Amino acid sequence: MDAVPTKTGLPFERKRLHPPAAAMAGGIAFTLLVALAGYGLSRIPGLDRVGQLACAILLAVLFRQLFGYPEQLRPGIQFAGKRLLRAAIVLYGLKLNVSVIVHQGLGLLLRDIGTVAFAIAVTLLIAKKLRADMPLSLLLGIGTGICGAAAIAAVSPILRSKEEDTAVGAWLIALVGTVFAVGYTVVRPLLPLTDGEYGIWSGVSLHEIAHVALAAAPAGPDALAVAMLAKLGRVLLLVPLSFGLMAWMRRKGRNAEPAAKIEFPWFLIGFILMSLFGTYGFGGGGIAAALPGSFMNGLAVLTTFLLTMAMAGLGLNVNLRGLRAGKLKALAALSAASVLLSALTFFSI
Repeated sequence: MDAVPTKTGLPFERKRLHPPAAAMAGGIAFTLLVALAGYGLSRIPGLDRVGQLACAILLAVLFRQLFGYPEQLRPGIQFAGKRLLRAAIVLYGLKLNVSVIVHQGLGLLLRDIGTVAFAIAVTLLIAKKLRADMPLSLLLGIGTGICGAAAIAAVSPILRSKEEDTAVGAWLIALVGTVFAVGYTVVRPLLPLTDGEYGIWSGVSLHEIAHVALAAAPAGPDALAVAMLAKLGRVLLLVPLSFGLMAWMRRKGRNAEPAAKIEFPWFLIGFILMSLFGTYGFGGGGIAAALPGSFMNGLAVLTTFLLTMAMAGLGLNVNLRGLRAGKLKALAALSAASVLLSALTFFSI
């Protein structure tokens, strides 16, 4: 093949793209297509309650079962499952208004701490009794207590979780959380709770922000506001929990042979900085007050879409043929713990 001189005097071959670059670009494009398809699927009535993250994971898992893992695209898929995932977590920090939580939600924050501790402890206890997959059950307990798939994605690098466990955990938490959110809206008219009390119950017990919004919105704007306040308090707890897990993993590594090296989760620093910037940036009023609503909405869409691409990349690691009974038992532990959490928080209001 003829060589063509470049400005630097070095030749390159016509019509040839360096293989790693092609694999990177192709893999990213593939996850983009799956994310777009997941978004389209989530627009269908019924599936709109599941959300685009879960739909994208479902499509990626189905592709893996039908066609296998696209090995030639692995670099780009791994980039989406790791780098884009961490970028999305950083941007996710903009959703957290630290000032509102500190000034108005300290009482709810105490409830949130109880929720996180209860969810993790009970999920692990039930999983142990059922002899379930414990690493996956830990991810599910954290996702139940904090903020669903986003929390699972954030702590997975710290816990050195398998990518398959991360994807399965994100899918299961989305599935169970959706079922509970829909159930909340069905039983709400029958409950002896005011709209505000119902909002608190939704915010301190449901799995993801989307689930809280889905359940609380029918009760009115006041219920939705207090529900989101309670939920954001749980999101805030992701930071101390992550650093606690990192310390635990380091201690665990010192007691092992050879000692495990734990990578510092720098993306969590980005998450904290974005939270502070979103709350106090541009003159102290927060960027939401300084920038047009359309820009903030676009940024929220970008964040969700990056997370959707990452979930598509992780979903390709799920081999249903290799799922052990322990993972199904982990689903049982998640479901049982979610029922107990809903009951406990309901009777504590």
